[in-house]
Amino acid sequence: MTTEGFTTCLWFDGQAEEAAHYYVSIFKNSGIGRVSRYTDGSPGDPGSVMAVEFTANGHKFLGLNGGPQFTFTEAISFQIFCENQEEVDHFWTRLTENGGETGNCGWLKDRYGVSWQVIPDRLIGMISDPDPEKAARTTQAMMSMYKLDIAALEKAYAGE
Repeated sequence: MTTEGFTTCLWFDGQAEEAAHYYVSIFKNSGIGRVSRYTDGSPGDPGSVMAVEFTANGHKFLGLNGGPQFTFTEAISFQIFCENQEEVDHFWTRLTENGGETGNCGWLKDRYGVSWQVIPDRLIGMISDPDPEKAARTTQAMMSMYKLDIAALEKAYAGE
């Protein structure tokens, strides 16, 4: 195994380069890398983008224009842990803009169908608290939300 770690490959139907630029515009520590193009004799149109390497939030991705055979499902999602409500709002707004879909409990799908969970850092500790009443109140509050509201979650946790 190389020392470079893992790269997540995302299968698109012609939007890999567009998606890479979109994700790079949302996350810090991001950039576009090598772009590979289909050649004569390959399954794609010669000259069109086959794959694009990019980094988003320091994580390596490869966007592959593989065609319509496979689509994204909620079985795989990316979790974004946020320090404050401003970060939650930023990622929620940017990832749902222009065709994204909101879901319950902080889940969403972006315009390409990729699933994301936008989660306050503190939430995991609250819903796994050893005090079952605190954990239950917080979980109930979370289950009623689309975009997570940190202040409301903290009030539920405190029993207010």
